[in-house]
Amino acid sequence: MDEIKVMDEQKRNEILNRPVEHDTTQYIVTQLGGEQYGIDIKYISNIIRMTKITRVPKVSNYIKGVINVRGVVIPTISLRLKMGLPEDVISKKTRIIILTLEQHESIGVLVDEVKEVVTLDEEHIERMGYEKDDKERFLSGVGKSDGKLISLLDITSVLAEVVDA
Repeated sequence: MDEIKVMDEQKRNEILNRPVEHDTTQYIVTQLGGEQYGIDIKYISNIIRMTKITRVPKVSNYIKGVINVRGVVIPTISLRLKMGLPEDVISKKTRIIILTLEQHESIGVLVDEVKEVVTLDEEHIERMGYEKDDKERFLSGVGKSDGKLISLLDITSVLAEVVDA
């Protein structure tokens, strides 16, 4: 019954030339190498400037170490290394994005630059198929905004090994 009601409302909005509301999601657009990646804003708790990262021995190479944010120790990973890209080049634009997944501690991810916030609706997102190579297994889709393509990160896949460790 609700489906019929929604469909009727959409038809009525189209007839009255009102914009049809679609599900929208906000993404923080980050730069990694020459590509832009979007991170769903619901996972982001903070974005901080580059700070001293304390190395932790005997961990995977993509785990850069830990940082201290207001008395809380947060493990930090290199998104570049995790996705098989070249080593990070630290600059004034380098940022650490603090992510929080449900029922887990916070995790910091190192990105080259934070560009902007974009709002994408479902019709501007192309979902990924099942045949995924190493880098694509971390993507949920590709978004189109202002003529640019933004690879949308599936944060739960990216952080799966880190959180389960």
